[in-house]
Amino acid sequence: MTIPRGTFKAFRISDSGGTVSGAIVDTTLDELTPGEVVIAAAYSSVNYKDALAATGGAKIIKRFPLIGGIDVAGVVASSTDARFSEGDPVVVTGYDLGVGNDGGYAGYVRVPADWVVAMPPRLSLFDAMALGTAGFTAAMSVIRLEQNGLTPRGGPVVVTGATGGVGSLAVSILAGLGYHVTAVTGKDGEHAYLKTLGATDVLPRSTVENSARPIEKAMWAGAIDPVGGDTLGWLTKTMSYGASIANSGLTGGTELRTTVIPFILRGVNLLGIDSVMCPMPLRLEIWRRLATDMKPRMLTTIARQIDLVGLPDAFATLAAGRARGRFVVKVS
Repeated sequence: MTIPRGTFKAFRISDSGGTVSGAIVDTTLDELTPGEVVIAAAYSSVNYKDALAATGGAKIIKRFPLIGGIDVAGVVASSTDARFSEGDPVVVTGYDLGVGNDGGYAGYVRVPADWVVAMPPRLSLFDAMALGTAGFTAAMSVIRLEQNGLTPRGGPVVVTGATGGVGSLAVSILAGLGYHVTAVTGKDGEHAYLKTLGATDVLPRSTVENSARPIEKAMWAGAIDPVGGDTLGWLTKTMSYGASIANSGLTGGTELRTTVIPFILRGVNLLGIDSVMCPMPLRLEIWRRLATDMKPRMLTTIARQIDLVGLPDAFATLAAGRARGRFVVKVS
């Protein structure tokens, strides 16, 4: 594969006097952060974290200017590490990508070899980014729930923030594994979408109330929660005995209002899900399962393709809570 000597397009994020913004620029390999593996990028994706990083909604980026994008899938253009050869299809999510290391919103991406995962069979480059960090997080949540005793026979599993990236993919993954899935959403017009993904029941977010009572009727055998805030507080009070909640997000806030009662009377487990620094052995297992029994059947329904020009609109949609499913960014 020919390594470019000229320029290629990238979406670079800058901070000008405290105002964070991004723009499409021409860049070169020499300007990228260092690493052993150069990837000819095909696709990236847009996550809530990307929207916060690119708009200054949170202090995520460690240094400016920086090319955004916490995910990338493509083929190896060059490698000084023997584990990877030119032409190998690969995927990178998490670590410092798009945070301290130039990210996936570029024609070429250079990263440390220890971050790179060989693309599992039966996943295309597009599939990998339709999943991306959101799908990885959803799958990690399911695996952690399984490790804590969840089975399809145990009862209904609830997914909050169900129309978002993590939520949509969690609904589809769980349904494909045979679970009875209840989806919670604040978007009244998206109930049919969630049923298409495999949700058995859909609850409007307006029915979710984090009351002052320390415990409520037990309803759920497991929960996947990318929302946090009062929604997570409500979940702690409504879990069945010994059930677990996998929390991975904070779109509903960082405060948690609950008591110790659900934990000491019902044995409820609160599992923190971090996909960024996930150890490589577990990372490889998650990608293996995403390519096999956990591969969502409705990826083309969940994912919408855009290009670099469409990034600002995607960021605004995510930041406003209006997103449905996933944005896949074609960067090559």
